[in-house]
Amino acid sequence: MKNVILISALCALFSCTQNKDSSTSTVGDTTLITETITLDVLDTVGGKGVFYVDLKDSQEVKNPVLVKMGVKGMEIENAGAISELKGHHHIIVDGESTPEGQPVLLDETHLHFGKGQTETELKLTPGYHTITLQFGNGVHSSYGPRWSKTITINVKK
Repeated sequence: MKNVILISALCALFSCTQNKDSSTSTVGDTTLITETITLDVLDTVGGKGVFYVDLKDSQEVKNPVLVKMGVKGMEIENAGAISELKGHHHIIVDGESTPEGQPVLLDETHLHFGKGQTETELKLTPGYHTITLQFGNGVHSSYGPRWSKTITINVKK
């Protein structure tokens, strides 16, 4: 039981999820309970994930909109190689996050920052817009909604 409590405490400390598989066996008159626990290191609970440095949801802004991008729990690197727990930012204007494992589109509303950029300026029409920050790997495959953040901004004239 102490091991189970210790693993639960470690998961709380490192903000991970756990999946348990249990089995029992008997050695002599002693029953052994074995638990195999799989930890999800990509879980974004507890502060891991992408974030906007200066923008907040429902904020009023003027053109050009300065977007500073951050990530916690992964490392930023240029597009090219696929490296574990590394990638780069994408911004999706007026769209949703890209499903995990799917490529982030490349068009006028899906912006790629494959050189490891962490800030950009957007010129948007006046009115309300959503901007989604999406983290992806070296070949622009999305890490999914857990590694995205959508906010709404109001661009004033």
